[in-house]
Amino acid sequence: MKVTFPYMGTTLVYKKLVEMLGHEAISPPKPSQRTIDLGVKHSPEFACFPMKVIMGSYLEAVEKGAEVILTSGGHGPCRAGFYGEMHKRILQNLGYNVDLIVFDSIRRDFKSVVSNILRLKGNNSWIKLWKIFILVYKMAYQVDELEMQLQTKRAYEVQQGSCSKTWEKIQRLYENVYTEGELAQACIQAQEWIDEILIKEVPEDQKIRIGIVGEIYVVMEPTVNMKMEETLGSLGCEVRRGHYLSHWIEHNIIPRPFSKSREHIIQQKGERYIEIQIGGHAQETMGHIVDYYDQGFDGIIHLMPFGCLPELVSQSIMPKLTEDTGMPVLTIALDEQTGLANNLTRVEAFLDLIRSSKNSKLSKVS
Repeated sequence: MKVTFPYMGTTLVYKKLVEMLGHEAISPPKPSQRTIDLGVKHSPEFACFPMKVIMGSYLEAVEKGAEVILTSGGHGPCRAGFYGEMHKRILQNLGYNVDLIVFDSIRRDFKSVVSNILRLKGNNSWIKLWKIFILVYKMAYQVDELEMQLQTKRAYEVQQGSCSKTWEKIQRLYENVYTEGELAQACIQAQEWIDEILIKEVPEDQKIRIGIVGEIYVVMEPTVNMKMEETLGSLGCEVRRGHYLSHWIEHNIIPRPFSKSREHIIQQKGERYIEIQIGGHAQETMGHIVDYYDQGFDGIIHLMPFGCLPELVSQSIMPKLTEDTGMPVLTIALDEQTGLANNLTRVEAFLDLIRSSKNSKLSKVS
C-alpha cells in the first residue's frame, strides 16, 4: 500500500512505522501557503484550521500517489471525530479513491484499534510487528527527549539558529535507523551534537519558562502556529509543549498497565476546572496549566484554532484559573487569516509583563 499521514511537527515516526511494516510511505510536503489554500478551498467554511490544513496535506499527498491515509480520530463534542469521514468524502467527491485508517484511543475502542492493526500488519508475524512497534515507540520517545533539550537550550544559544539546525540534523539522522543498535548509536550522536551547542550563562532567577498548551495540531505544527517555539526561544524563553507524539502514543495506544503516561494525572489536575471530558483537549489544557504552575513555570501560551469549541470552553474558564494560581496566560486564536506581526507584538508584550513581574518580586525579596 502507498500510505500517507498528517504532517504534524515531523513525519519521521509515521514514515518509519509505515516503511518497516512493508508499505510505501508517501510523506506529505511540509505545510505551506499552497497547502493552506488547498485546504481552505475544499473544506467547509465552519471547519477549524487543523481540518483545513490537514485537508490540504492530504490533497498534496494523493497528488503524489497516496492510496491510504493513516490518521487519528477524536471523541465527544469536538468536531475532530468527524474529520476522518469528512476528509474521505471530500477526496471522493474530487475523484480520489482513497481509504482512511483512523486510530482512536485503545481505551475507548479496543476492537477498532486491533482491526486497524490487522489492516496495516500485512504479512508480518505478530512477533515482528511487536518488535517494529517497540522500535518506533522508542524512537518517538528519544526524539521527543532530544527536542526538549533543544527547547531549553534555544533560549541561551550563542549563535541564533544553532538549535533549529541541530534539530533538522537529528531528524535526518533518525531517518536511517532500522535496528535497536542503530537507534542507540543515533541517540549517542544526537546527544553529542546537542552538547556541542554553545550557550550563554544566565542566572537561574532570570530564566523564563513558558508552557505551550491547547489543541494538539496547532501546538505541535510550527507552520500553523507562527513557529511559536522558535519565536519564544529567540526571545530568551525555555519552552515545553503540552503535547508530544510519544505522550500521545503512551496514552492512546499502549495499554495502561504498560504505559508510562502522565495523562491521567494531567486530566485529574484539569478536573478542578472542567469536571468531565468535553472532547478535544480542553480538560488536558487546564490540567497542563496547573501542572506547569506546580513546576514553577512563569507563563502560558494557549494556542487554539479559531472557533474550536473545547478550547473556547477552556478560554472562558482561564480567568478563574489565573485568579487561583496567578499564572499569566496569553490565548492566541489561529486560522488562515492570522497575522504574524500582530501576534508577535502580543507575545513580546506578554513576555515584558512576565519579566517585569518577576523582577519586581525579586527586588522585594532582596
